[in-house]
Amino acid sequence: QVQLVESGGGLVQAGGSLRLSCAASGRVAGRLFSTNAWGWYRQAPGKQREMIATITRTDSTRYADSVAGRFTVSRDNAGMMLYLQMDNLEPGDTGVYYCNQWPSNRNYWGQGTQVTVSS
Repeated sequence: QVQLVESGGGLVQAGGSLRLSCAASGRVAGRLFSTNAWGWYRQAPGKQREMIATITRTDSTRYADSVAGRFTVSRDNAGMMLYLQMDNLEPGDTGVYYCNQWPSNRNYWGQGTQVTVSS
């Protein structure tokens, strides 16, 4: 089993930056984390959750068009950590951010971390 805990969210003005972290733990987390692709997902108010960034086990990354060029995903396999550096934030980035495997595993969703961007 794997537990995921997201942190680093908050209230920021448009144009600002935040760095989100995701800590993985659990009995099989060590083996699972380093051998799988992971992603960041966002659920904006009134919308479905969407993938915004993924990173493979070989560190190949992919981004949703809405965040490409502004967000950077990275991973630390030894520490079982996933990160999302978010720069030049926009009000449209407001939402709850989650980490999970890519493709997502329904058993791994955590509580997420709230990001609010004011104009």
